[in-house]
Amino acid sequence: MKNLVKPFVDYGPILVFFIFFFKTGEIQGAIVPLMVASVLAMGLSYISERKIPPMLLFSSILILIFGFLTIYFDNPIFIKFKVTLVNLIFASILFIGLYFKKPLIKNLMSSSLSLNEPAWHKLTFRWAIYFLFLAICNEFVYRNFSDTVWVNFKLFGIMGLSILFILSQVMFIQKNMQE
Repeated sequence: MKNLVKPFVDYGPILVFFIFFFKTGEIQGAIVPLMVASVLAMGLSYISERKIPPMLLFSSILILIFGFLTIYFDNPIFIKFKVTLVNLIFASILFIGLYFKKPLIKNLMSSSLSLNEPAWHKLTFRWAIYFLFLAICNEFVYRNFSDTVWVNFKLFGIMGLSILFILSQVMFIQKNMQE
């Protein structure tokens, strides 16, 4: 049951957003369905696993807050800025961790990767820079292009950039793997 529910929880809200955006042609027409899908995703997660993962909760709360602001002010800038804010939060958390000599990426990936300590710091720094880069890219795209371009960037651009970034780190990770 859990394996069947997971794709709906992970990708359902974003899929609903894109379907309604392309159906209505405007971001505001996709916000309420996105908000409903986020709440349903949390409910499905709770029913199937008896918990709501922290990332799902964090993302859903931001969707509800920025979705409400988008509807209330009838301005899509709020939901567009959410992407920037999320990436800035991730970058800040990683940079703060590095400041305190805690490579936080290690907490997330150490079960599947075994790297030396300096490599964990470098990898964390790279991820922090990457999230900062995504925030800047999002700001550039939503401020200079149409809603359709931004929506496509949000789905395909960020996904593509993420795949490229991850692939660009493979050699570094392989070079720094520990036995």
